[in-house]
Amino acid sequence: MYNKELGKQGEQMIESYLKKLGYQILDRNYQKKTGEIDLIAEDPEKNEIVFIEVKTRKSGKYGYPEEAVNQRKLKKIEKTALFWLNERAKPNRLWRIDILAVEIQKKVQITHLKNVSL
Repeated sequence: MYNKELGKQGEQMIESYLKKLGYQILDRNYQKKTGEIDLIAEDPEKNEIVFIEVKTRKSGKYGYPEEAVNQRKLKKIEKTALFWLNERAKPNRLWRIDILAVEIQKKVQITHLKNVSL
């Protein structure tokens, strides 16, 4: 069963993971009427804004965490990302959506899916 505490734990793990890769965290839990984005970061290698959906699971009972992100959820992320870009970035900035899945079982496993499209 998913709970907010597990979600927060997963987001903190992903934030640490991204910082180790050199990403700069720009925003957390950005909300608009269209939806919420867990983390917003900048990928220094590609000079892109990255809108990140974090999914965390403690067991495989309900499938892999990344499988929980469907087309409807991606559409919401995209709409919300456009709000953020209009408010806080140059309109012509390159951007993408990444899904980061955290499986916490005997050990922690992170799966990073880059540039997920609709």
